[in-house]
Amino acid sequence: MEFKSKIKTIEWIDNYSRMVDQTVVPYEYKFVNITTGADMFHAIRDMIVRGAPAIGVAGAHGIVLFAQEGAEKFSNRDEFINWLLDKAEYMKTSRPTAVNLMWAVNKQIDIIKNSKSDISGIVEELKSNAIKLEDEDIEINKKIGDFGAEVVPKGATILTHCNAGALATVGYGTALGVVRSAFAKDNTIKVFADETRPRQQGARITTFELAMDGIPVTLITDGMCSYFMKKGMIDMVVVGADRIAANGDTANKIGTYTVAIAAKYHNIPFYIAAPLSTIDTSIKTGDEIPIEERSHEEVTHINGKRICAEGVNIINPGFDVTPHELIAGIITEKGILRPDYNESIAEAFNTHKP
Repeated sequence: MEFKSKIKTIEWIDNYSRMVDQTVVPYEYKFVNITTGADMFHAIRDMIVRGAPAIGVAGAHGIVLFAQEGAEKFSNRDEFINWLLDKAEYMKTSRPTAVNLMWAVNKQIDIIKNSKSDISGIVEELKSNAIKLEDEDIEINKKIGDFGAEVVPKGATILTHCNAGALATVGYGTALGVVRSAFAKDNTIKVFADETRPRQQGARITTFELAMDGIPVTLITDGMCSYFMKKGMIDMVVVGADRIAANGDTANKIGTYTVAIAAKYHNIPFYIAAPLSTIDTSIKTGDEIPIEERSHEEVTHINGKRICAEGVNIINPGFDVTPHELIAGIITEKGILRPDYNESIAEAFNTHKP
């Protein structure tokens, strides 16, 4: 049985991009229309859209929006191309850690550089490619889900951190894609969701998704995972990723590394679920992954209210890097990659080049 998610996070419609505004979930479930390239830049930066695969598709949509604007501005093809390439590089700076953004924008850059069409033709080629990436994302995630479901024990309780679900992708999910595919086969599957400080993506978004789809979920705070692991109440961990190095070191939402250490100590398998486009083979280890430093207010405030004393020092890295030694497998659309990751990742890219 195939699981049907009710969520479509981002979609190209006519001449604009429509997306779920994730800053207001779960209080509201509403869509916003993004009609300019600059608005898409801010939608990515301000986390109206979030999650590495969804950010990638948003970036591709953003290049189409810029192209549409450029087509109105320029009659000279070379001037249009040079302007659009500058805008593409600008789009890549909206968020630094998730490599899917750079991957998808680079796909659009290849079209801009190699197209033989006139200005209107380039716009149409970029639009077609953005829609193609959007459609492929769902199919890729379903494959990830199906491969991941093979390693989920019957009746398992799966711990996840942050949100790597439909709302982090176009519409099925990576880590939650594994949950959805496993639940389709075995409806006794349950989920524990870490709240994920400081932006509470687990509490706000993961629980919202799973409740919408009727999958049993228990919310816990970030500091509780070891307690439940020791009590034997967690069977496996599956999380998403924002960037994976060639050796398997993986950047994901801050707090993931802590969960991985706890899982290792308690002999609980810890899996990453991510498309091959999240793997950055240009970097050897996680030490080379840029870590985004986010607003201090994310830590000092909850729902607009200050929760700490004025004047305290704040450090707010958005991500941490889990060393490959702690990872039991990386679940991709080509199967589950196992250690040695340098070898298994290289082999995966011999058969599929993103």
